[in-house]
Amino acid sequence: MLIRIGFEIDIVNPTQSDLPVIAALSPHPEVQGRFIAPALPRNDRGLAMEAEADEYGNLRHRLTVPPGRVRLWADGAVEVDGRPDPVVPDAEQHRVEDLPMAVTEFLKPSRYCDSDRLTGFAWERFPEGRSGWDRVQRICDFVHGHIQFGYQHGRSDRTASQALAEGHGVCRDFAHLAVALCRAVNIPARYASGYLGDIGVPYAGPGDFCAWFEAFIGGRWYTFDARYNVPRIGRVLMVRGADAGDGAMLTSFGSHELGFFRVWCDELPPMSDAEVLKRLDTRPEAEALVSGYVAA
Repeated sequence: MLIRIGFEIDIVNPTQSDLPVIAALSPHPEVQGRFIAPALPRNDRGLAMEAEADEYGNLRHRLTVPPGRVRLWADGAVEVDGRPDPVVPDAEQHRVEDLPMAVTEFLKPSRYCDSDRLTGFAWERFPEGRSGWDRVQRICDFVHGHIQFGYQHGRSDRTASQALAEGHGVCRDFAHLAVALCRAVNIPARYASGYLGDIGVPYAGPGDFCAWFEAFIGGRWYTFDARYNVPRIGRVLMVRGADAGDGAMLTSFGSHELGFFRVWCDELPPMSDAEVLKRLDTRPEAEALVSGYVAA
């Protein structure tokens, strides 16, 4: 299956000073698929974009935005297997003492996943079941039914316990609450986000980046999605971490405004690589930046 992914985002610097910005807008190196074009971020003002991986393997780009407006964009394509998220009902929960040490990092409370505030609720509501998968799925079922989705409910500082109390939010709140509840019952869980188009499901409106989560059971990380609560086709991971604080789309060190915003993640019909490349945005002013990024 071929999927075209990309975005256009305007950053507006309303001040008279340069604005340092860190962007996390690239596909993650661990994406399972073959990139025909890698959807690397570019900009329309020839600004240098320094790239580096963080502790979670997320690719971040640092740039300095001058006063005014800068458009960031990316356009790429990836070939994936076209299968939905795996479902493994027999995947067992590990005893904490048997977990790999690196995984235990994702049992701790974090900025937005305040699992320490939810321990009593989680153990009462989600006692051990027939498998670790069963337990995580019961958590997803609860979060899916408890939180009312709406973009008007978006708030950048909402924690998991606040999402539980308020009962509404956006996709990151679904992920944060599910992660926190998993951690509260000793299942390692981490936040993830990226592209997720309406592939194999009815059209749901304009594209956006989407948040989900991963739980460590049965000896590996598995994808779960408390917002949609069904296996989906065509996820393209961009960032992961303890919570959304580790995967912010844009982090600015000063005031900025978000202008134009558009995201796409669409299935393409079967075609050759050359035919795919003809469809993509290849504005020439960024070619040197892309070349330098790849070389780095």
